[in-house]
Amino acid sequence: MSKILEEAITVVSPEHCKGCGLCVISCPQDVLFQIDGFNSKGYHPADYTGEGCTGCGMCFYACPEPAAITVYKKGAEHDAA
Repeated sequence: MSKILEEAITVVSPEHCKGCGLCVISCPQDVLFQIDGFNSKGYHPADYTGEGCTGCGMCFYACPEPAAITVYKKGAEHDAA
């Protein structure tokens, strides 16, 4: 079921993330971090803290891995998982 977002969010695909940390460094809001655990490829993927994203997209543009990060701006439709 889709819902309209009341604030921007960043969704990181842990299986696509290679743990380079460029998104974490580039985030002006400091809302991304690298988790302690590993994905199936042995990387420490990034994750979103859950609040504070402005939807600027800096993390998306800094990421070298095409499917790793999706930024949803306020008002966008997003499938609740």
